[in-house]
Amino acid sequence: GKGRSGIKFTSRYIGSMVADIHRTLLYGGVFGSPADTERPDGKLHLLYEAAPMSFIVEQAGGLSTTGEERVMEIIPQVVHQRTPVIMGSRDDVQEVIDAYAASA
Repeated sequence: GKGRSGIKFTSRYIGSMVADIHRTLLYGGVFGSPADTERPDGKLHLLYEAAPMSFIVEQAGGLSTTGEERVMEIIPQVVHQRTPVIMGSRDDVQEVIDAYAASA
């Protein structure tokens, strides 16, 4: 489909979070591992998957969110805590955040 930018979005899945984020940093877009009914807390581990990649994406000028809050602002409760993640280029992730807010 098309977002606010008018650019047609396509789907890519390399299968490795690092490779997927690398591609997103090079070409723009969004990496998503959102919560779902099977995994309401998300799939990725906060401390050793989501937060480190979120740091890199934000340092590159992008955004990283759970859909409700910045990943980097989550205070871990347990070592293996999981979290949903949506990260990528600032405008595209903001569009996802706005869609989450509109559906709430």
